[in-house]
Amino acid sequence: MSLGGGGGGQQQLQQLAQEIEQIEEQIEAVENEIDGLQSEKTEIDEAIEAIDALETGSNVKVPLGGGAYVHAEVGDIDEVVVELGGDYAAERDQDGAIDTLETKKDTLDDRIDELRSDIAELETESEELEQQAQQMQQQQMQQMQQMQQQGDDDE
Repeated sequence: MSLGGGGGGQQQLQQLAQEIEQIEEQIEAVENEIDGLQSEKTEIDEAIEAIDALETGSNVKVPLGGGAYVHAEVGDIDEVVVELGGDYAAERDQDGAIDTLETKKDTLDDRIDELRSDIAELETESEELEQQAQQMQQQQMQQMQQMQQQGDDDE
């Protein structure tokens, strides 16, 4: 009566458990990335609202960093500087700035959709590994029961 096969099964189960844990960590990292992109979208929405509401001559508070602000007057609302990405920015008129920001939001939405698809794939892979682990555990239980029955029969 050899238990050598059981040890290998335990090792396979541990490997499956590690793979499942790695997938769960990947899912968590992707979810964190989605949260960051959602925050970026919220900031864009706030910027669009502000640009839309502002007029030439409006008084605003301009952040200087470190929680410090200075009051300023908008000289020309058709001179809005918008980040384009890759350390590039461009000056746009009011409508152009809003269009640029809407395009950035669309790009973020596309990336979020891709990431959600990645999560779905990872979850499917995790479920398959969990099923495989359950099958292995059931097989090991059956083998142990058979070994016990053989031991009882031998007595």
